[in-house]
Amino acid sequence: MQLLKTSLAALALSAAGLATAAPAHADGEVNIYSYRQPDLIKPLLDEFTKETGIATNVLFLDKGLVERIQAEGANSPADVILTVDISRLTEAKDGGVTQPVQSDVINKDIPTQYRDPDGDWFGLTTRSRVVYASKDRVEQNEITYEELADPKWKGKICTRDGQHSYNIGLIASMIAHHGEAETEKWLTGLKNNLARKPDGGDRDQAKAILAGECDLALGNSYYVGLMQTNEKEPEQKEWAAAIKVLFPNVNDRGAHVNVSGMAMAKNAPNKDNALKLMEFLSAGTAQQIYAEQVYEYPVLPGAEPSDVVKAFGTLKADPLPLSEIAANRKKASELVDKVGYNDGPSQ
Repeated sequence: MQLLKTSLAALALSAAGLATAAPAHADGEVNIYSYRQPDLIKPLLDEFTKETGIATNVLFLDKGLVERIQAEGANSPADVILTVDISRLTEAKDGGVTQPVQSDVINKDIPTQYRDPDGDWFGLTTRSRVVYASKDRVEQNEITYEELADPKWKGKICTRDGQHSYNIGLIASMIAHHGEAETEKWLTGLKNNLARKPDGGDRDQAKAILAGECDLALGNSYYVGLMQTNEKEPEQKEWAAAIKVLFPNVNDRGAHVNVSGMAMAKNAPNKDNALKLMEFLSAGTAQQIYAEQVYEYPVLPGAEPSDVVKAFGTLKADPLPLSEIAANRKKASELVDKVGYNDGPSQ
């Protein structure tokens, strides 16, 4: 039965994943379970194989990654977990599918605020939760998150589902800065300023601004780059052209940031190769490739974002440790329900 489980897992890797071609004399392999789209990480993994001779196998999942590894148990072939958002990184740790990693290389490259205190996860790139503003209808070029609750924006703001992890991260950061009671007042004010019920993804908010449904929206910074360069769906370029990116709170704490990140799987069968991959991902070459591919910011100090990302403006990142955001996720989720955020604006 154990052999069958292992064989099935290996078959799933080859069938559902993108296996980076191994060189003629491959020095072993490493198995990656990923929430990131395969085409976004393929250039990284190609470079890793080129440099190390280690073949990579990728299993992409859009949901249920933690549950899958839990079900596979000790026979899981997973070595490295790649995911987005602090909520999914902490979900993996809390789900018992990661193990601590102590690496001088990783700790040197990745700042403390983007690392789990226990070494169970590490941020690789950051993205900011910014405000998309209509170029035609919004004159101001500075804003704060707090201002989104100002009645002057009544009926002018669009967002996606309040319970989505991107919004939960922002709300959790507000709790960390202002406390639960003040954040509840703020979230109520934001809800009352909504133009409609929360709906769609971040790109849909830019589309709604173009259509005149709202003037402001919350969205992740990297979606702007994805829209601007989308050749398959060129209408998204029009959505991006209708908005300007406002980085909130530039005159005080800075904008809320979240991460894409990595963790070593609890029962990694190729532990040495997994560590080599993680150290590779934290270093300069990979940081540059990864950030350019996904239109995000490298966490490595001194590493430059792509020209597309630089054009958004200067990011001043909130230095709040991600572990503090993670600690407030549950309260943030409860507040979303308490104020009835997803019901939309009060009539």
